[in-house]
Amino acid sequence: MASKKSVEAVALVTDSVADAAAEAETATTHTAPAQVAAVLEKTQAEATVQMEKVMKTAEDLVSFGQGNYEAFAKAGQIWAAGVQDLSKQVAATAQAQMDQTVATFKALAGVKSFKEAIDLQSTLARSTVEKAVSETGKLTDASLKLTEQAMAPLTARVSVAVEKFGSVAR
Repeated sequence: MASKKSVEAVALVTDSVADAAAEAETATTHTAPAQVAAVLEKTQAEATVQMEKVMKTAEDLVSFGQGNYEAFAKAGQIWAAGVQDLSKQVAATAQAQMDQTVATFKALAGVKSFKEAIDLQSTLARSTVEKAVSETGKLTDASLKLTEQAMAPLTARVSVAVEKFGSVAR
């Protein structure tokens, strides 16, 4: 009799285990696809966020590059206009010197003494040296000012780059 009860107990346990296994299989079959779908949805959301960040970074880089191009173009325009102005100054100075030299040679044609000719030549030489020194100083100052003006857009872009990308480097 004890063995009949044992057999019944074993049969009852076997049935319980079989029922539990069937329930576990049914639960896994129904929940596994939902879990996989949840993981895929989360992964897709994270990929979308990362792709948006990449696109934003690409847009920022394109915008930064365009700003660099515009700064170089503006610097080039400033430089070209400045060089043109400097060239006009040099040409005007040369023309004034030429006019003075011609006037001196005309005056030399009418001199009555050798001393008067030497005085005219000395005056022309002194005047030429003084104007050359004066005009060289003016030209140097104008050149430095032009360089500062032409570099201003580029300096501004360097500041923007340091501000924008300096935090990335840290």
